[in-house]
Amino acid sequence: MGMSTGGGGGRRAPLAEINVTPLVDVMLVLLIIFMVAAPMMTTAMPVDLPAARAERVEVEQETPLITIGADQRVFLGEDETGIDGLERALRAHPGVAAEKKVYVQGDTNVPYGFVVQVFAVIRAAGVNDIGLVTDPAGGAAMPGSDTQTQ
Repeated sequence: MGMSTGGGGGRRAPLAEINVTPLVDVMLVLLIIFMVAAPMMTTAMPVDLPAARAERVEVEQETPLITIGADQRVFLGEDETGIDGLERALRAHPGVAAEKKVYVQGDTNVPYGFVVQVFAVIRAAGVNDIGLVTDPAGGAAMPGSDTQTQ
């Protein structure tokens, strides 16, 4: 009952085919994990975004994101800079130098005066294009709101 591969003398030739099915399965699982996890990695800290009825705007991933927490901590991307170090961090950031554009997301409970101070620092760093990040899904139920992003 022995099988021969035609090599004569009962020798078996090495199998030269690779089974890629397990590799494809692993890659699909990793793809799904990254697709689910990528949107959660866009903010450095969790903030309660203000709700506004506004047209949805796609955020470019290359554009730097400034986050203002409820405790008035300021982040550029994932790095905490504080309001005092924000201008220096913006001037040194390669994305800001290339585009002269940033997105700002602030917690609903941040005092307006502090947000204005952050905007002044951003403008002092030479950034003229500032986008505001809001929660359009939460703002859809707000009657009479005409707030727009950017």
